[in-house]
Amino acid sequence: MSARRLVIVGAGPAGLTAGFNAVGAGWDVTVLEKDPEYVGGISRTVRHEGYRFDIGGHRFFSKSAEVTRWWHERLPDDFIQVRRMSRIYYRGKFFDYPLKPWNALSNLGFFTSVACVLSYFKARLFPTRPENSLEDWVSNRFGRRLFNIFFKTYTEKVWGIPTSQLSADWAAQRIQGLSLSKAVINAFKGKPKEGGAVIKTLIDTFSYPRLGPGQMWEKTAADIQAKGGRISMGTKVTKIRHSEGRVTSIEASSGGAFLSFEADQFIVSMPLQETVLAFDPPLSAAAVASARSLRYRDFLTIALVVDGANPFPDNWIYIHEPDVKMGRIQNFKNWSEAMIAKPGTTCLGLEYFCFEGDGLWSAPDSELIELGKKELLQLGLVEPGRVSGGAVVRVEKAYPVYDPGYQQNLDVIRGELGQFSNFHVVGRNGMHKYNNQDHSMMTAILAVRNLEGGKFDLWKVNSDAEYHEEAKGEDRSGRLMPERVKS
Repeated sequence: MSARRLVIVGAGPAGLTAGFNAVGAGWDVTVLEKDPEYVGGISRTVRHEGYRFDIGGHRFFSKSAEVTRWWHERLPDDFIQVRRMSRIYYRGKFFDYPLKPWNALSNLGFFTSVACVLSYFKARLFPTRPENSLEDWVSNRFGRRLFNIFFKTYTEKVWGIPTSQLSADWAAQRIQGLSLSKAVINAFKGKPKEGGAVIKTLIDTFSYPRLGPGQMWEKTAADIQAKGGRISMGTKVTKIRHSEGRVTSIEASSGGAFLSFEADQFIVSMPLQETVLAFDPPLSAAAVASARSLRYRDFLTIALVVDGANPFPDNWIYIHEPDVKMGRIQNFKNWSEAMIAKPGTTCLGLEYFCFEGDGLWSAPDSELIELGKKELLQLGLVEPGRVSGGAVVRVEKAYPVYDPGYQQNLDVIRGELGQFSNFHVVGRNGMHKYNNQDHSMMTAILAVRNLEGGKFDLWKVNSDAEYHEEAKGEDRSGRLMPERVKS
Protein backbone atom coordinates (compact mmCIF):
# COMPACT_ATOMS: atom_id res chain seq x y z
CA MET A 1 0.00 0.00 0.00
CA SER A 2 1.18 3.54 -0.71
CA ALA A 3 1.71 5.80 2.31
CA ARG A 4 -1.15 8.02 3.33
CA ARG A 5 -0.47 11.54 2.08
CA LEU A 6 -0.62 14.58 4.38
CA VAL A 7 -0.10 18.21 3.34
CA ILE A 8 0.63 20.71 6.13
CA VAL A 9 0.48 24.47 5.55
CA GLY A 10 2.84 26.50 7.74
CA ALA A 11 6.20 25.58 9.27
CA GLY A 12 5.66 27.24 12.64
CA PRO A 13 5.47 25.34 15.96
CA ALA A 14 2.05 23.85 15.13
CA GLY A 15 2.85 22.84 11.55
CA LEU A 16 6.25 21.33 12.35
CA THR A 17 4.96 19.51 15.44
CA ALA A 18 2.22 17.98 13.29
CA GLY A 19 4.74 17.12 10.58
CA PHE A 20 7.17 15.41 12.95
CA ASN A 21 4.49 13.38 14.72
CA ALA A 22 2.77 12.43 11.45
CA VAL A 23 5.93 11.30 9.66
CA GLY A 24 6.70 9.18 12.73
CA ALA A 25 3.26 7.58 12.37
CA GLY A 26 3.96 6.59 8.76
CA TRP A 27 2.38 9.47 6.86
CA ASP A 28 3.88 10.80 3.63
CA VAL A 29 4.31 14.43 4.76
CA THR A 30 4.75 17.63 2.76
CA VAL A 31 5.03 20.95 4.62
CA LEU A 32 4.45 24.21 2.71
CA GLU A 33 6.02 27.39 4.14
CA LYS A 34 5.71 30.80 2.51
CA ASP A 35 8.89 32.23 4.09
CA PRO A 36 11.82 31.57 1.76
CA GLU A 37 14.39 31.18 4.53
CA TYR A 38 13.10 30.66 8.07
CA VAL A 39 11.00 27.98 9.73
CA GLY A 40 9.44 28.53 13.15
CA GLY A 41 6.87 31.22 12.34
CA ILE A 42 6.87 33.85 15.07
CA SER A 43 9.10 31.48 17.08
CA ARG A 44 11.89 31.65 14.51
CA THR A 45 15.36 33.00 15.29
CA VAL A 46 16.65 35.51 12.75
CA ARG A 47 20.36 35.71 11.84
CA HIS A 48 22.12 39.00 11.07
CA GLU A 49 25.90 39.21 10.64
CA GLY A 50 26.42 36.30 13.00
CA TYR A 51 23.98 37.56 15.66
CA ARG A 52 20.81 35.61 16.38
CA PHE A 53 17.66 37.19 17.76
CA ASP A 54 14.06 36.18 18.46
CA ILE A 55 10.87 37.78 17.22
CA GLY A 56 9.98 38.56 20.80
CA GLY A 57 11.34 36.33 23.54
CA HIS A 58 10.10 32.75 23.79
CA ARG A 59 10.31 30.98 27.11
CA PHE A 60 10.08 27.20 27.02
CA PHE A 61 7.77 26.57 29.95
CA SER A 62 4.61 24.50 29.92
CA LYS A 63 2.30 22.81 32.39
CA SER A 64 1.98 19.99 29.85
CA ALA A 65 4.47 17.22 30.64
CA GLU A 66 3.98 15.86 27.12
CA VAL A 67 5.00 19.13 25.45
CA THR A 68 7.97 19.56 27.79
CA ARG A 69 9.15 16.02 27.02
CA TRP A 70 8.74 16.66 23.28
CA TRP A 71 10.99 19.72 23.50
CA HIS A 72 13.74 17.93 25.38
CA GLU A 73 13.66 14.94 23.03
CA ARG A 74 14.35 17.29 20.10
CA LEU A 75 17.28 19.08 21.75
CA PRO A 76 18.60 16.79 24.49
CA ASP A 77 22.00 18.54 24.68
CA ASP A 78 21.15 22.12 23.72
CA PHE A 79 18.68 23.26 26.36
CA ILE A 80 20.06 25.74 28.87
CA GLN A 81 18.42 26.95 32.05
CA VAL A 82 17.92 30.71 32.02
CA ARG A 83 17.33 32.78 35.11
CA ARG A 84 14.41 35.05 34.43
CA MET A 85 14.88 38.71 35.13
CA SER A 86 12.32 41.14 33.81
CA ARG A 87 11.46 44.62 34.95
CA ILE A 88 9.08 47.45 34.16
CA TYR A 89 10.52 50.81 33.13
CA TYR A 90 8.34 53.71 34.22
CA ARG A 91 9.19 57.38 34.61
CA GLY A 92 12.93 56.81 34.60
CA LYS A 93 12.93 53.98 37.17
CA PHE A 94 13.02 50.19 37.08
CA PHE A 95 10.40 48.15 38.90
CA ASP A 96 11.07 44.46 39.50
CA TYR A 97 8.57 42.09 37.95
CA PRO A 98 7.37 39.85 39.56
CA LEU A 99 6.66 42.43 42.21
CA LYS A 100 9.09 42.98 45.08
CA PRO A 101 7.23 45.17 47.56
CA TRP A 102 10.14 47.25 48.89
CA ASN A 103 11.49 47.90 45.40
CA ALA A 104 8.09 49.15 44.23
CA LEU A 105 7.53 51.28 47.34
CA SER A 106 10.96 52.93 47.20
CA ASN A 107 10.64 53.71 43.48
CA LEU A 108 7.14 55.12 43.75
CA GLY A 109 7.93 57.25 46.77
CA PHE A 110 6.11 57.47 50.08
CA PHE A 111 3.02 59.44 49.05
CA THR A 112 2.40 57.55 45.80
CA SER A 113 2.91 54.25 47.63
CA VAL A 114 0.37 55.17 50.28
CA ALA A 115 -2.06 56.21 47.56
CA CYS A 116 -1.55 52.87 45.79
CA VAL A 117 -2.17 50.88 48.98
CA LEU A 118 -5.30 52.89 49.76
CA SER A 119 -6.46 52.45 46.17
CA TYR A 120 -5.96 48.69 46.48
CA PHE A 121 -8.01 48.42 49.68
CA LYS A 122 -10.72 50.61 48.18
CA ALA A 123 -10.88 48.24 45.19
CA ARG A 124 -11.17 45.22 47.47
CA LEU A 125 -13.90 46.82 49.59
CA PHE A 126 -15.81 48.45 46.72
CA PRO A 127 -15.01 46.49 43.56
CA THR A 128 -16.43 47.51 40.21
CA ARG A 129 -19.37 45.28 39.33
CA PRO A 130 -19.96 43.88 36.83
CA GLU A 131 -16.39 43.44 35.56
CA ASN A 132 -16.91 44.36 31.93
CA SER A 133 -13.50 45.60 30.87
CA LEU A 134 -9.86 44.69 31.38
CA GLU A 135 -9.61 47.98 33.24
CA ASP A 136 -12.30 46.82 35.69
CA TRP A 137 -10.76 43.36 36.16
CA VAL A 138 -7.20 44.52 36.84
CA SER A 139 -8.24 47.50 38.98
CA ASN A 140 -10.32 45.20 41.20
CA ARG A 141 -7.21 43.08 41.92
CA PHE A 142 -4.48 45.72 42.02
CA GLY A 143 -6.23 49.03 42.62
CA ARG A 144 -6.81 51.85 40.17
CA ARG A 145 -3.49 53.62 40.87
CA LEU A 146 -1.33 50.54 40.21
CA PHE A 147 -3.43 49.73 37.15
CA ASN A 148 -2.67 53.15 35.67
CA ILE A 149 1.06 52.77 36.39
CA PHE A 150 1.72 49.14 35.48
CA PHE A 151 -0.99 47.94 33.09
CA LYS A 152 -2.69 50.69 31.10
CA THR A 153 0.10 52.15 28.93
CA TYR A 154 1.74 48.87 27.93
CA THR A 155 -1.55 47.11 27.15
CA GLU A 156 -2.69 49.97 24.95
CA LYS A 157 0.64 49.95 23.09
CA VAL A 158 0.29 46.24 22.38
CA TRP A 159 -3.31 46.23 21.18
CA GLY A 160 -3.91 49.77 19.96
CA ILE A 161 -7.23 49.72 21.84
CA PRO A 162 -8.12 51.61 25.08
CA THR A 163 -8.16 49.29 28.11
CA SER A 164 -11.70 50.46 28.88
CA GLN A 165 -12.72 48.82 25.59
CA LEU A 166 -10.98 45.48 26.15
CA SER A 167 -12.94 42.59 27.60
CA ALA A 168 -12.34 41.40 31.16
CA ASP A 169 -12.27 37.83 29.83
CA TRP A 170 -8.85 38.37 28.31
CA ALA A 171 -7.34 39.57 31.59
CA ALA A 172 -8.87 36.60 33.40
CA GLN A 173 -7.11 34.23 30.98
CA ARG A 174 -3.75 35.97 30.54
CA ILE A 175 -3.19 37.05 34.17
CA GLN A 176 -5.05 34.14 35.70
CA GLY A 177 -4.17 33.31 39.29
CA LEU A 178 -2.43 36.64 39.92
CA SER A 179 -3.45 39.55 42.12
CA LEU A 180 -1.53 42.10 44.18
CA SER A 181 -1.97 40.06 47.36
CA LYS A 182 -0.68 36.88 45.66
CA ALA A 183 2.25 38.75 44.13
CA VAL A 184 3.23 40.15 47.53
CA ILE A 185 2.84 36.76 49.22
CA ASN A 186 4.93 35.16 46.49
CA ALA A 187 7.67 37.76 46.98
CA PHE A 188 7.95 36.91 50.68
CA LYS A 189 7.44 33.13 50.37
CA GLY A 190 10.08 32.53 47.72
CA LYS A 191 9.94 29.58 45.35
CA PRO A 192 7.05 27.10 45.53
CA LYS A 193 7.78 23.55 46.60
CA GLU A 194 8.60 21.11 43.83
CA GLY A 195 5.38 19.84 42.33
CA GLY A 196 3.43 22.76 43.79
CA ALA A 197 1.22 25.10 41.83
CA VAL A 198 3.01 27.64 39.69
CA ILE A 199 1.53 30.91 38.48
CA LYS A 200 2.94 31.19 34.96
CA THR A 201 3.33 34.94 35.24
CA LEU A 202 5.69 34.45 38.21
CA ILE A 203 8.08 31.69 37.09
CA ASP A 204 11.71 32.69 37.70
CA THR A 205 13.62 30.14 35.58
CA PHE A 206 12.89 28.54 32.24
CA SER A 207 14.44 26.31 29.61
CA TYR A 208 15.72 27.83 26.38
CA PRO A 209 17.54 26.48 23.31
CA ARG A 210 21.19 27.56 23.31
CA LEU A 211 20.83 29.20 19.87
CA GLY A 212 17.31 30.55 20.34
CA PRO A 213 13.86 29.06 19.70
CA GLY A 214 14.57 28.79 15.99
CA GLN A 215 17.08 26.06 16.84
CA MET A 216 14.16 23.90 18.03
CA TRP A 217 12.24 24.34 14.80
CA GLU A 218 15.27 24.08 12.51
CA LYS A 219 16.07 20.76 14.19
CA THR A 220 12.45 19.59 13.86
CA ALA A 221 12.40 20.50 10.17
CA ALA A 222 15.66 18.57 9.65
CA ASP A 223 14.21 15.57 11.50
CA ILE A 224 11.10 15.59 9.28
CA GLN A 225 13.28 15.58 6.17
CA ALA A 226 15.56 12.87 7.58
CA LYS A 227 12.48 10.65 7.99
CA GLY A 228 11.43 11.17 4.37
CA GLY A 229 9.15 14.20 4.72
CA ARG A 230 9.43 17.25 2.47
CA ILE A 231 9.51 20.95 3.38
CA SER A 232 8.85 23.36 0.54
CA MET A 233 10.12 26.85 1.45
CA GLY A 234 9.00 30.02 -0.30
CA THR A 235 5.69 28.35 -1.17
CA LYS A 236 2.57 30.51 -0.76
CA VAL A 237 -0.87 28.91 -0.79
CA THR A 238 -3.22 30.47 -3.34
CA LYS A 239 -6.19 28.07 -3.47
CA ILE A 240 -7.74 25.26 -1.46
CA ARG A 241 -9.68 23.00 -3.84
CA HIS A 242 -12.59 20.92 -2.57
CA SER A 243 -15.39 18.67 -3.77
CA GLU A 244 -18.21 16.71 -2.09
CA GLY A 245 -17.22 17.50 1.49
CA ARG A 246 -13.49 16.84 1.10
CA VAL A 247 -10.51 19.01 0.33
CA THR A 248 -8.83 17.55 -2.75
CA SER A 249 -5.73 19.66 -3.27
CA ILE A 250 -3.88 22.83 -2.37
CA GLU A 251 -2.50 25.12 -5.05
CA ALA A 252 0.50 27.33 -4.36
CA SER A 253 3.01 29.60 -6.03
CA SER A 254 6.77 29.23 -5.63
CA GLY A 255 9.42 31.22 -7.49
CA GLY A 256 6.98 32.10 -10.25
CA ALA A 257 5.84 28.52 -10.71
CA PHE A 258 2.37 27.25 -9.83
CA LEU A 259 2.18 23.95 -7.99
CA SER A 260 -0.60 21.59 -6.94
CA PHE A 261 -0.44 19.30 -3.90
CA GLU A 262 -2.95 16.47 -3.61
CA ALA A 263 -3.35 14.54 -0.36
CA ASP A 264 -5.64 12.41 1.76
CA GLN A 265 -5.54 14.79 4.73
CA PHE A 266 -4.70 18.48 5.24
CA ILE A 267 -3.53 20.35 8.37
CA VAL A 268 -3.41 24.13 8.05
CA SER A 269 -1.88 26.74 10.37
CA MET A 270 -1.86 29.83 8.14
CA PRO A 271 -4.09 32.76 9.24
CA LEU A 272 -7.72 31.68 9.40
CA GLN A 273 -8.83 34.65 7.32
CA GLU A 274 -6.49 33.63 4.48
CA THR A 275 -7.59 30.01 4.80
CA VAL A 276 -11.28 30.78 4.34
CA LEU A 277 -10.67 33.17 1.45
CA ALA A 278 -8.49 30.60 -0.35
CA PHE A 279 -11.30 28.02 -0.77
CA ASP A 280 -12.25 27.34 -4.37
CA PRO A 281 -15.16 27.09 -4.99
CA PRO A 282 -15.73 29.82 -2.37
CA LEU A 283 -17.34 28.99 0.94
CA SER A 284 -20.69 30.50 1.83
CA ALA A 285 -21.16 34.27 1.77
CA ALA A 286 -21.57 34.22 5.55
CA ALA A 287 -18.25 32.44 6.07
CA VAL A 288 -16.44 34.79 3.67
CA ALA A 289 -17.92 37.85 5.42
CA SER A 290 -16.92 36.44 8.81
CA ALA A 291 -13.37 35.83 7.60
CA ARG A 292 -13.08 39.35 6.22
CA SER A 293 -14.15 40.67 9.64
CA LEU A 294 -11.20 39.05 11.43
CA ARG A 295 -8.43 41.51 12.31
CA TYR A 296 -4.80 41.21 13.32
CA ARG A 297 -2.17 43.21 15.19
CA ASP A 298 1.20 43.35 13.45
CA PHE A 299 4.64 43.61 14.97
CA LEU A 300 8.18 44.68 14.17
CA THR A 301 11.52 44.15 15.87
CA ILE A 302 14.41 46.57 15.53
CA ALA A 303 17.53 44.57 16.40
CA LEU A 304 20.52 46.74 17.36
CA VAL A 305 24.10 45.60 17.97
CA VAL A 306 25.48 47.46 21.00
CA ASP A 307 29.22 47.69 21.69
CA GLY A 308 30.74 47.80 25.14
CA ALA A 309 29.35 46.89 28.53
CA ASN A 310 26.04 45.05 28.72
CA PRO A 311 23.50 47.88 29.21
CA PHE A 312 21.21 45.99 31.61
CA PRO A 313 20.91 42.53 33.21
CA ASP A 314 17.29 41.78 32.25
CA ASN A 315 16.09 39.23 29.71
CA TRP A 316 13.44 41.77 28.77
CA ILE A 317 12.06 45.10 29.98
CA TYR A 318 8.47 46.27 29.62
CA ILE A 319 8.40 49.93 28.61
CA HIS A 320 5.49 51.64 30.36
CA GLU A 321 6.84 55.05 29.48
CA PRO A 322 4.02 56.79 27.55
CA ASP A 323 6.43 59.18 25.78
CA VAL A 324 8.05 56.50 23.58
CA LYS A 325 6.53 54.17 21.00
CA MET A 326 8.62 51.15 22.05
CA GLY A 327 6.71 48.46 23.91
CA ARG A 328 9.40 46.07 25.13
CA ILE A 329 13.15 45.47 24.89
CA GLN A 330 14.84 42.06 24.70
CA ASN A 331 18.53 41.63 25.59
CA PHE A 332 19.54 38.44 23.80
CA LYS A 333 22.93 38.17 25.48
CA ASN A 334 21.00 37.60 28.70
CA TRP A 335 18.97 34.83 27.05
CA SER A 336 22.03 33.00 25.70
CA GLU A 337 25.63 34.13 25.19
CA ALA A 338 25.83 31.81 22.19
CA MET A 339 23.51 34.13 20.23
CA ILE A 340 26.06 36.96 20.27
CA ALA A 341 28.61 37.00 17.45
CA LYS A 342 31.39 39.11 19.04
CA PRO A 343 32.67 39.35 22.62
CA GLY A 344 32.12 42.73 24.18
CA THR A 345 28.82 43.30 22.38
CA THR A 346 25.18 42.43 22.76
CA CYS A 347 22.06 42.47 20.61
CA LEU A 348 18.94 44.30 21.74
CA GLY A 349 15.52 43.62 20.23
CA LEU A 350 13.27 46.69 20.39
CA GLU A 351 9.64 45.70 19.94
CA TYR A 352 6.98 47.87 18.35
CA PHE A 353 3.31 46.96 17.90
CA CYS A 354 1.55 48.34 14.84
CA PHE A 355 -0.97 47.71 12.07
CA GLU A 356 0.26 46.69 8.64
CA GLY A 357 0.42 49.77 6.44
CA ASP A 358 0.56 52.36 9.25
CA GLY A 359 3.41 54.84 9.71
CA LEU A 360 5.61 52.52 11.76
CA TRP A 361 5.13 49.52 9.51
CA SER A 362 5.81 51.48 6.34
CA ALA A 363 8.84 53.45 7.55
CA PRO A 364 12.19 52.61 5.88
CA ASP A 365 14.52 50.35 7.85
CA SER A 366 17.09 53.13 8.21
CA GLU A 367 14.46 55.42 9.73
CA LEU A 368 13.32 52.73 12.16
CA ILE A 369 16.90 52.04 13.28
CA GLU A 370 17.32 55.75 14.00
CA LEU A 371 14.02 55.72 15.93
CA GLY A 372 15.31 52.83 18.05
CA LYS A 373 18.58 54.64 18.81
CA LYS A 374 16.69 57.83 19.69
CA GLU A 375 14.31 56.07 22.07
CA LEU A 376 17.11 54.13 23.79
CA LEU A 377 18.78 57.49 24.46
CA GLN A 378 15.50 58.99 25.62
CA LEU A 379 15.14 56.14 28.13
CA GLY A 380 18.73 56.62 29.29
CA LEU A 381 19.73 53.07 28.40
CA VAL A 382 22.20 53.31 25.48
CA GLU A 383 24.10 56.19 23.85
CA PRO A 384 23.62 56.23 20.03
CA GLY A 385 27.39 56.07 19.47
CA ARG A 386 27.49 52.56 20.96
CA VAL A 387 25.16 51.15 18.28
CA SER A 388 27.28 49.59 15.52
CA GLY A 389 24.62 47.89 13.40
CA GLY A 390 20.98 47.03 13.07
CA ALA A 391 18.26 45.14 11.24
CA VAL A 392 14.46 45.29 11.07
CA VAL A 393 12.08 42.34 10.91
CA ARG A 394 8.36 42.85 10.24
CA VAL A 395 5.84 40.17 11.21
CA GLU A 396 2.39 40.22 9.63
CA LYS A 397 -0.57 39.00 11.65
CA ALA A 398 1.51 38.36 14.77
CA TYR A 399 -1.51 38.63 17.07
CA PRO A 400 -5.07 37.71 16.06
CA VAL A 401 -7.43 40.36 17.44
CA TYR A 402 -11.02 39.86 18.54
CA ASP A 403 -13.28 42.79 17.81
CA PRO A 404 -16.97 42.90 18.73
CA GLY A 405 -18.68 39.84 17.35
CA TYR A 406 -15.45 37.87 16.85
CA GLN A 407 -16.88 34.77 18.53
CA GLN A 408 -19.92 34.78 16.28
CA ASN A 409 -17.64 35.12 13.23
CA LEU A 410 -15.50 32.27 14.50
CA ASP A 411 -18.57 30.10 15.09
CA VAL A 412 -19.70 30.64 11.49
CA ILE A 413 -16.26 29.70 10.15
CA ARG A 414 -15.94 26.66 12.41
CA GLY A 415 -19.33 25.41 11.27
CA GLU A 416 -18.38 25.87 7.63
CA LEU A 417 -15.00 24.14 7.94
CA GLY A 418 -16.60 21.31 9.90
CA GLN A 419 -18.17 19.97 6.70
CA PHE A 420 -14.73 18.88 5.42
CA SER A 421 -13.80 15.53 6.94
CA ASN A 422 -10.13 15.70 5.97
CA PHE A 423 -9.31 19.33 6.80
CA HIS A 424 -7.95 20.51 10.18
CA VAL A 425 -6.86 23.96 11.41
CA VAL A 426 -4.25 24.26 14.18
CA GLY A 427 -2.11 26.84 15.96
CA ARG A 428 -2.41 30.49 16.90
CA ASN A 429 -3.29 31.98 13.54
CA GLY A 430 -4.82 28.82 12.16
CA MET A 431 -7.52 28.90 14.85
CA HIS A 432 -7.51 32.67 15.52
CA LYS A 433 -6.74 32.03 19.19
CA TYR A 434 -4.02 33.66 21.27
CA ASN A 435 -2.17 30.40 21.79
CA ASN A 436 1.27 30.29 23.29
CA GLN A 437 3.84 28.04 21.63
CA ASP A 438 2.95 25.04 23.80
CA HIS A 439 -0.79 25.51 23.23
CA SER A 440 -0.23 25.61 19.46
CA MET A 441 1.82 22.44 19.67
CA MET A 442 -0.90 20.64 21.60
CA THR A 443 -3.48 21.39 18.91
CA ALA A 444 -1.08 19.83 16.38
CA ILE A 445 -0.39 16.77 18.53
CA LEU A 446 -4.11 16.13 18.86
CA ALA A 447 -4.76 16.79 15.17
CA VAL A 448 -2.35 13.98 14.26
CA ARG A 449 -4.05 11.71 16.78
CA ASN A 450 -7.32 12.48 15.04
CA LEU A 451 -5.77 11.31 11.77
CA GLU A 452 -5.21 7.99 13.51
CA GLY A 453 -8.84 7.69 14.63
CA GLY A 454 -8.94 10.04 17.64
CA LYS A 455 -11.96 12.19 18.42
CA PHE A 456 -10.36 15.21 20.08
CA ASP A 457 -11.92 18.66 19.83
CA LEU A 458 -8.94 20.90 19.07
CA TRP A 459 -10.91 24.02 19.97
CA LYS A 460 -10.97 22.95 23.61
CA VAL A 461 -7.23 22.93 24.11
CA ASN A 462 -7.21 25.31 27.03
CA SER A 463 -4.89 28.06 28.16
CA ASP A 464 -2.57 25.69 30.05
CA ALA A 465 -1.94 23.45 27.02
CA GLU A 466 -3.99 20.69 28.61
CA TYR A 467 -6.93 18.88 27.05
CA HIS A 468 -10.16 18.00 28.79
CA GLU A 469 -12.41 15.55 26.95
CA GLU A 470 -15.22 16.51 29.28
CA ALA A 471 -15.48 20.28 29.71
CA LYS A 472 -16.42 21.20 33.28
CA GLY A 473 -18.16 24.49 33.86
CA GLU A 474 -18.15 27.32 31.33
CA ASP A 475 -16.25 26.65 28.13
CA ARG A 476 -13.88 29.60 27.91
CA SER A 477 -11.66 28.06 25.24
CA GLY A 478 -12.51 30.79 22.76
CA ARG A 479 -11.65 33.69 25.05
CA LEU A 480 -7.87 33.82 24.80
CA MET A 481 -7.59 37.21 23.12
CA PRO A 482 -8.66 40.78 23.87
CA GLU A 483 -12.24 41.46 22.93
CA ARG A 484 -13.81 44.89 22.94
CA VAL A 485 -16.42 45.47 25.63
CA LYS A 486 -19.89 44.82 24.32
CA SER A 487 -22.03 47.95 24.10
